[in-house]
Amino acid sequence: MSVRELVVLGTASQVPTRHRNHNGYLLRWDGEGILFDPGEGTQRQMLRAGVAAHDLNRICVTHFHGDHSLGLAGVIQRINLDRVPHEVTAHYPRSGQRFFNRLRYATAYRETVELVEAPVSADGVIAEPGGYTLEARKLSHPVESYGYRLIEPDGRRMLPDRLAAHGIKGPDVGHLQREGVLGGVSLDDVSETRRGQRFAFVMDTRLCDGVYALAEGCDLLVIESTFLDEDEQLAVEHGHLTSGQAARVARDAGVRHLVLTHFSQRYSEPDAFEQQARAAGFEGELTVAHDLQRVPVPKRR
Repeated sequence: MSVRELVVLGTASQVPTRHRNHNGYLLRWDGEGILFDPGEGTQRQMLRAGVAAHDLNRICVTHFHGDHSLGLAGVIQRINLDRVPHEVTAHYPRSGQRFFNRLRYATAYRETVELVEAPVSADGVIAEPGGYTLEARKLSHPVESYGYRLIEPDGRRMLPDRLAAHGIKGPDVGHLQREGVLGGVSLDDVSETRRGQRFAFVMDTRLCDGVYALAEGCDLLVIESTFLDEDEQLAVEHGHLTSGQAARVARDAGVRHLVLTHFSQRYSEPDAFEQQARAAGFEGELTVAHDLQRVPVPKRR
């Protein structure tokens, strides 16, 4: 059975706290696992969350600040130690190639797995592995940063009442789906478009065009909410978002489920993030993330 869920490995910004590990997020998408921004301690958080190195097919790094990438060394070495039987692809800003190289070869180890380096240098599609398209969009942060967006192609939903009205049943349904027409009845006559699901991952950034483009129409949006609204000036200065800003993006983009994360150590209580997000007008499903949480991708409409 296919599983689509977000496994939250860490939610702290800049430094870990007693209750929050550095960043780390695994998206399970059917049979594939995409690891986003593995900060320090990610390997241990994977163990606590029941995530194995074999679950990883792709690694996406938004930028090379430590809280988003220092865990790369351990994760890459664990992939090789466990002899993961498939290749793993790594996406990251091309401008940070020297940092990726240092982390990949931070210490001596035996390489047993093909790690495909696929750096990102511009907006657009970066992978089409089958079943989804992966896009990147540039964000606004003191160092070059990219957000990622996964888009499932639209499909078709068969309508039983229309099939019955045309007397189509059994193997003929499959024939119609494959061929697009059966005895003068077209696929459009007995089905409707089933919109593909969309997921976006937006980390360290100010408000910018890339944020809105990534969030547009998402079923699940994971977005940084480093500061509360009263500290908006700090957010602008350091290249971050507030809870209200993130929620307004989600509201305007038609997001179904909003996940706020990447919280500053200055805040000890999460309730204010939810309160400010609701005050900003977001009415969809809302999660203020905590470590080791699992968030399902909403079911199709």
